[in-house]
Amino acid sequence: MKKSVVVRYGMVRALLVAAIVLVMPYLQPSLALSQTKTTKLRIQGSWPTGAYVFQNLRMFAERIEKLTGGRIVVEPMPAGAIVGAFEVLDATHRGVIDGAHTCSYYFIGKHKAATLFTGAPGGPFGMDFLDYFGWMYYGGGWDLLQELYQKVIGVNVIAFPMIPSGPQAFGWFKKPISGVADLKGLKYRVPGIAGDVYKELGMAVVILPGGEIVPAAERGVIDATEWAVPAEDISLGIHDVWKTFYTPGIHEPTTTCELQLSKAVWDKLTPDLQEIIRTAASELYLHWWALLTKESVLKLKELQEKHGVNVNKTPPDIYPKYLELWDKLADKEANNDAFFKKVLDSQKQFAAQIVPYRRLWNDALRFTADYYWPEKK
Repeated sequence: MKKSVVVRYGMVRALLVAAIVLVMPYLQPSLALSQTKTTKLRIQGSWPTGAYVFQNLRMFAERIEKLTGGRIVVEPMPAGAIVGAFEVLDATHRGVIDGAHTCSYYFIGKHKAATLFTGAPGGPFGMDFLDYFGWMYYGGGWDLLQELYQKVIGVNVIAFPMIPSGPQAFGWFKKPISGVADLKGLKYRVPGIAGDVYKELGMAVVILPGGEIVPAAERGVIDATEWAVPAEDISLGIHDVWKTFYTPGIHEPTTTCELQLSKAVWDKLTPDLQEIIRTAASELYLHWWALLTKESVLKLKELQEKHGVNVNKTPPDIYPKYLELWDKLADKEANNDAFFKKVLDSQKQFAAQIVPYRRLWNDALRFTADYYWPEKK
């Protein structure tokens, strides 16, 4: 290489380095800004601030802010903050809010299959919470959930299971019951398609959001209500109105509610932020179930010892009758609607593999439980 060329090359290189050094101070702030840009998400729940389940949304907000280093900040809002408790799905679709903290079965007016994603009566088909989570992510359930919202109902929403709550109690009653015959004519607050089954048992079903249960009980609008588990129920104050409590219920053994996000908002997030949200929802599913169980143990004791609540086992003749009626109703709906059948068949096929296996392997757990904690007569 000629000397003149080498000199010119050296001069050009020196000029480039000098230019970069001069420009860098002006580039660095913009680079830093792009790395720390904050996305704020307003997410509203279907429950009042005082409901225990609202803590699930608060925990999600805390986790997301920490995991993203402040790139996503969630504002958790209770029912009524912007829209009504049962209006959060449409509000998310329209962009009025960025997301919802709710249960799919609140929207069976849009499609009956919505109830299957909160957890159908009977398990469904004997599945527990981990089985149900397995169906969601390893049995096709999650894809069907997105199909429900985006294609069948036609809302621009993406959803993730995040709020296990149960097995739920049969609930609170104005007066004691001894069997199926005593249910006839009772005004019972219960959501979803489970209410249609209770209608077949002779109950007068009333649909109310959580924040309206206690006022309705006080005014005599309802004679009985279900909500969830002791930790949830005591937060609403139902025990201050009625003292008769029956558990467990057969209508919601695996109640699983969800985080819904606007698909338009979701699509604007980077892949790493999307994965953080997806992972945080799954992590919270497990932690919430563990926390809720522990808290419910304490609250059940408090209900009995401090508040004088009479805790009873649900009359056993209710279970087989309820499942018999549920099967008839589900079969009828499946015959009338292809998507309902698609979801129901998917759950049953997954349960047919998982539940018998779990029952076989869990015999040691059942024996050990009976050995150390024999049931009191």
